[in-house]
Amino acid sequence: MKDKHYELNDIVEMKKPHPCGTNAWKIIRMGMDIRIKCTGCNHSVLIPRSKFDKRIKKVLKKGEEADNV
Repeated sequence: MKDKHYELNDIVEMKKPHPCGTNAWKIIRMGMDIRIKCTGCNHSVLIPRSKFDKRIKKVLKKGEEADNV
């Protein structure tokens, strides 16, 4: 299995699409749990990190780097 590296503000693809039809999610909070927001309807979901690691398919787009100032 590939090693998946994700960070805050990344756009990720999950294995199952959201009911609104979009399969792209933005990571908006990281910790023991990860909060992701649907890019289609802006619905947010809080998922335990262990479940998130199983459900993520790939990183679609990396978030903005804060170190570029």
